[in-house]
Amino acid sequence: MHGSLCSLTNRGLVLSALLGLGAGCRPVQDNPQPASLIAPAPPRETAAPTPEVRVVYPSTPGSFVPVVKQVKSSVVSIFTAQIVRESPLGGWPLFDGLLGRVPRDRIQRSLGTGFILDTQGYVLTNYHVVRGAQEILVTLEDGQEVSATPVGAEPGIDVALLHVQAADLTPAVLGDSDALEVGEWVLAIGNPFGLSQTVTAGIVSAKGRASRELGMNERGYQNFIQTDASINPGNSGGPLINTVGEVVGMNTAVSSAGQGIGFAVPINMVKAILSQLRRTGRVAPAWLGISVAELPPQLSSRYGLNPQETGVMVTDVYPGTPAAGVGVEPGDIVVAFNGQRVGSAAELSWLTATAGIGNTVSLALWRAGKRHSLDLKVTAKPLQRG
Repeated sequence: MHGSLCSLTNRGLVLSALLGLGAGCRPVQDNPQPASLIAPAPPRETAAPTPEVRVVYPSTPGSFVPVVKQVKSSVVSIFTAQIVRESPLGGWPLFDGLLGRVPRDRIQRSLGTGFILDTQGYVLTNYHVVRGAQEILVTLEDGQEVSATPVGAEPGIDVALLHVQAADLTPAVLGDSDALEVGEWVLAIGNPFGLSQTVTAGIVSAKGRASRELGMNERGYQNFIQTDASINPGNSGGPLINTVGEVVGMNTAVSSAGQGIGFAVPINMVKAILSQLRRTGRVAPAWLGISVAELPPQLSSRYGLNPQETGVMVTDVYPGTPAAGVGVEPGDIVVAFNGQRVGSAAELSWLTATAGIGNTVSLALWRAGKRHSLDLKVTAKPLQRG
């Protein structure tokens, strides 16, 4: 009996094995595949080596389309009308009176470009675009036409601030013109010859161009950006933008002597006067109370300056002025103003004039082979001073 039981048990185990049942009651696998029908895994292929990509111009964008779409709604076209009185005898008003001829009024129209500063309706453009205008019309990117009111101007750098009443305005983003590098891509968007929303591309050809290099006789401090992006009549006041869509300059002039030579006011100069234009409509110049002269580079080492340092020499200090009050002396060399290096007398004059009356500024002076720092409060420049 015992042997029969073992025999039956062995037969049961064999039967269980044949039916796919293990001693531990593991469930049967669904739809088992015969071993002969299971395809072997395909051999693994060796990946081909990735070809080396050589980037010739790493900073060259593949397309300017995204930048243009980002900025163009902030660019406006400006149309002005000015009444000009003309003499029938071609500029002889005295004879007009003697002969009983009446001067005629003629409407002179001009065009330009501007860009929106904020949702409150402030618009920037060139001063020469709106100078003397009796009527200023601004056309937005969607075709809406609105009247503009002059708010303020600084003729010295050819900047004017306007205001419009309109909804859903898209402000431009102002960048840092000091960070621009020669060779960098820039775009000009404007209204040349009335062709609104025209986009041209080029590079920064040079920085720090003065008015004398442009054949202009403007007084004051000019620091133009030169570009070969096409600029034509009607582009004046429009934005010069970088490849991330920031306004880095205001297009303002072209060279009549050749093609591909345009100039823009650095946006950092515009930003320096914006608050004053909004508050008072003009830039009230501040001053230190000193006269300065250019310091030729070949003389810098004689005074112990580092070759990389620039500055201007104080030639006179006026009594009772901020500079006199803190001990500035003739012979001092001003090397920095509020932390910014001073490269010329015109630059120091600009930095001082736009510092804001009553504000405290810092001067870095070079005296007797040592650097000195002074803080002083600038005051309004007297009218009798030149």
